[in-house]
Amino acid sequence: MGKLDGFAKLTFAEVTPSVTAGSAAWHRPPEVRLERVQADGYLRVVRPDGLGPLAAPWPEACGHDEVVVEIKMAGDHVDIVELKRATLRRLVREIERIEEREPPWMGEEPLWVVAPHLPSWLYTVRALERFAPGCYRVGPSPFLFLWIAANELPLRDELVPFLTARSGQALDDFARWVAPRRDVEWVISMLEYLPMSPKTREDLLRRFARVDDPEIEARRQWILQALLAHTPEVKEQLIEEGQITEARALLRRLLARRGFAPTAAMETQIDACSELDTLHRWLDQAMTADSAEDALA
Repeated sequence: MGKLDGFAKLTFAEVTPSVTAGSAAWHRPPEVRLERVQADGYLRVVRPDGLGPLAAPWPEACGHDEVVVEIKMAGDHVDIVELKRATLRRLVREIERIEEREPPWMGEEPLWVVAPHLPSWLYTVRALERFAPGCYRVGPSPFLFLWIAANELPLRDELVPFLTARSGQALDDFARWVAPRRDVEWVISMLEYLPMSPKTREDLLRRFARVDDPEIEARRQWILQALLAHTPEVKEQLIEEGQITEARALLRRLLARRGFAPTAAMETQIDACSELDTLHRWLDQAMTADSAEDALA
């Protein structure tokens, strides 16, 4: 299980009961004998009447007790081969349900494919009906087949599980919108797994600056320490970045003590330097230089 679809499945499992007020729940399917043909998961409908008032696609599950869900994250293939594999995994789950009951279950297992967008090739092989923003019925089909284009979905709390499949600018918009609406642990997982732009990630990381509430600060520090413990390379990078920041500050203080006033161009030069050896060399030169220009030569 990849990190991207793993995060999406985790979000479905954790968020679905709350956003549907207990009307639906996410379950991981058991492995099928021998072939190990597994769907990403399925939604078991616990209380159909609770899904009706929610934004699409939730009401489409009201007439069923279970829905197979296939999740395609940013970068995943959404070609004809993947479509056929998804329908195969749906069929396997349907057969499994038939074998579980006596007399056999005679229903048709629905299939929802969640992806960032609707691929253009799908129009050439299937009849598509858009019934809500980002929600398409795929036909002809003997079972309920929906394609859910996450990039087109509205930003709604009950749609958070589907919105994790967004990509590009739509993903950035979702990340900025959802960050203040979820707890800090979930937001950190989102920052770790979802491929949002560096600018958006940096902006959201600022939310974790030190705060006055000691309880919140303690929880944030614990999370950061846990992350660093599992990623020593990040810890080393942060140490080096701290040394670079300190060297820049020392250089500016030394230039000021010697009566040198760096120009705007020199300030930019200092900020742009990310090599610790170079900053140390400038510090040594600044001790004896006759000007700021000589110090940064």
